[in-house]
Amino acid sequence: MAGATRRVRVARRRRRRLALVDNDLTDLQWEALRAAWGGCAYCGATDRPLQRDCVLPISRGGRYTLGNVVPACGPCNASKCNAEVVSWLRRKKLDERTFLLRHVEVRAVLTPTGTPHTDSAP
Repeated sequence: MAGATRRVRVARRRRRRLALVDNDLTDLQWEALRAAWGGCAYCGATDRPLQRDCVLPISRGGRYTLGNVVPACGPCNASKCNAEVVSWLRRKKLDERTFLLRHVEVRAVLTPTGTPHTDSAP
């Protein structure tokens, strides 16, 4: 019973945080992100459903925006939780350099020219 109460509190806090910031990722942008990555942005898995994961977590000031969201498989998304992405990649022994370079590349391709990146994500 205590676990259920905690989940309700955490969900309520998350909804409150999300309501306070501008989350402007459209369904069309999400589809473009999924196509550009071609699988999980972290481990490369293509055989699992993908979830929206904020590189800079909501709890650390991130938002659901084109520059901050990547597709992630369930295990990677759950494992990363609200951790800082580079330290999490190192802890999981995933190639952080490859991820960061690819993240910058995908952002450059999908972000309209002349639009500054306002996210503080890598």
